[in-house]
Amino acid sequence: MRAAREAQEKLLALQNIDSSIIQINHKLQNLAVAKVLEAKLQEVGSLRDLKVAAETEHSDVKHEFSKSEVDVEQVVSRIERDEKRLSSGQGTPKELEQLQHELGSLSKRRAELEEVELEVMVRLEGLSDRIKAMAAKLSELEAEVASLRIQQEREEADLASARKKSEEDRSSLASAIYPELLALYEKIRSGSDGVGAARLNGDQCEGCNLKMNAAEVARVKSLADDEVVRCEECRRILIRVG
Repeated sequence: MRAAREAQEKLLALQNIDSSIIQINHKLQNLAVAKVLEAKLQEVGSLRDLKVAAETEHSDVKHEFSKSEVDVEQVVSRIERDEKRLSSGQGTPKELEQLQHELGSLSKRRAELEEVELEVMVRLEGLSDRIKAMAAKLSELEAEVASLRIQQEREEADLASARKKSEEDRSSLASAIYPELLALYEKIRSGSDGVGAARLNGDQCEGCNLKMNAAEVARVKSLADDEVVRCEECRRILIRVG
């Protein structure tokens, strides 16, 4: 195939644009902020689960505390009733003696129940503090997530804008390249990691970075400027510049 040297150099310029588009797409798929955002979202999800679990436990302990309060109140009520009866002196000596014995047992039971009530209260306060701390941390993380989303959207918009500009430049340049040469380039590019044309730098192909042997270098140098040359190794179009 033959194509004017100027047309071949345009092909190299087209390759530069295509390589730029590939880089932009790679950046879009591998934004550092996206990875940070993903990690933060996982952290938020885990903390929310922990907070829900703590709130569920808090509800259960609160119910347990209410029950312990009722238990203490019932014992206190019986103590007050028995003390009134004992103070009134009504009843036989045996009944009064039994009442004193019952009051001793009730006082002991009251102390035990109040100890349980205190323990439950401490657990309840601890859970409340934990939930408050998690809520504060959750608000902090959610603010970070919101900020990261804005940053990600901004970076994606900038890259999308750059890609659009490159695509417009590509379209304009491609229309000025011989159709046959462009078709060959596109065919090679589709099967060669997006690189269809590469500069020939001395005796080295910048597409595969391999050097030609002396015989091949001599052959290429003997060809006319408008002859389309391809690398023997990677089969990409070689652009002889300079």
